[in-house]
Amino acid sequence: MRAVVLEEFQEPLQVQDVERPEPESHGIVAEVNGCGVCRSDWHCWQGDWDWFGYRPDPPHILGHEPCGTVVEVGEDVESVSEGDHIAIPFNFACGKCDLCRNGHENICENHVGLGFMNEAPGAFAEEVHVPHADINAVPLPDSIHPDTAAGIGCRFMTSYHAMAHRGDVGNGEDVVVHGLGGIGLSAVHIANALGANVIGVDLFDEKLDKAESLGAVETVNASEVDDAAKEVRDITNGGADCSVDALGIETTCLNAVNSLKKGGRHVQVGLTTSEEAGKVALPTDEFVAKEIDFRGSLGLQPSRYSEMLDMIKTGKLDPTELVSETISIDEVPDTLAAMSDYDTMGIPVCSDFS
Repeated sequence: MRAVVLEEFQEPLQVQDVERPEPESHGIVAEVNGCGVCRSDWHCWQGDWDWFGYRPDPPHILGHEPCGTVVEVGEDVESVSEGDHIAIPFNFACGKCDLCRNGHENICENHVGLGFMNEAPGAFAEEVHVPHADINAVPLPDSIHPDTAAGIGCRFMTSYHAMAHRGDVGNGEDVVVHGLGGIGLSAVHIANALGANVIGVDLFDEKLDKAESLGAVETVNASEVDDAAKEVRDITNGGADCSVDALGIETTCLNAVNSLKKGGRHVQVGLTTSEEAGKVALPTDEFVAKEIDFRGSLGLQPSRYSEMLDMIKTGKLDPTELVSETISIDEVPDTLAAMSDYDTMGIPVCSDFS
C-alpha cells in the first residue's frame, strides 16, 4: 500500500510502497477514507516533542486524523465488524486502566499516539491499524457522510473537548481564541455553537475573516496592535471568561492568559515547539491574585464522541466548514512543508490514496 513515510527529521517526506498492516487480536484494520493534515504532523516531522514521547524512530508513517471503513477484524474484537464506518481518535486507549474505567480514556495510563509513536504507524496510508478496537473504533452514524467525518479528526474533536468539557463555555460568556489554525478555528465554531461570544486573535486577516464566518463576534489582528491581550480586555470590558491558546508558542500562551478577567480560566490546547521545549514562563502571581485556572486539554474521550456527533447530526456543528481543501496522498508532503510558514488555513484533508 502507499503511505507518507518519515525517513529523516526535517528532510523531505516521501510517498512509498509499504506493507499493509495486519490486525492484532484486539485490533482492526481500516481502509482510510480521509485523514486531516495537521500542524501536529508537522511537529512530528520536525522532530519536536521528544520531551513527552512523541518522537518516533524513522522510518515511520505519519498521519493521525483518520476516518475509515473496517476491512479486517481481530479475533477478540466484540463490537466492531467489517464494513463499519468509524472515526478513529489519535489518542489510543487501553480500555482497562483506572483512567479509562473512569471516563478519561483520552489520558489513558497506557496512551499510544497514532502517527507519533513507534507502536502506532500513522494514517497517511491506504490502511491503518487500530488497537483495542472495542474502545478506539468509534462508530459513525449513517447520516454522517465520510466527507464530514474526515473533518472530525484531531483538531475538531480536540477543540470540542477543550470548549465543551475543559473550558465548559456557554451562557453568553466571552471566549477568546489565540491562534486561528485548524484547532483555533474549530474552537471558534464550537464555542459559538455552545452559546459563547467568541473573539479570534491572529496575525493574518484571511484567518480572522474565516473566524468571523464561523461565528466570532470580534477579531483582533495582533500584528496591528501594541498589546493583543489589552485589546481583548477592552472589548470585553475587563477580560474574557475563558481563553484558549491554540498554537503553543510563548507569545500566544501569555497573551491568552493576560486576556482573562479575575476568576477566568485558561485552556491550553497548543503544544510547544522545540524553541520552548515544553516550558513557558507564566505570570504566577497573576494566577494567585486573580484566581485564574489553567487547564490542559488533550483529544476527546471515545465515550464522549456521541455528544459531538449529535450536534453534527442536528446541524449545530459542521466540520466541513473547517475543511479548506481536499488533496491526494502525493500532495501531503508539500502541504506539511507549507506549515513551516503557517501557509495553510483550516483543515486540509487527504482523501485520495490511489
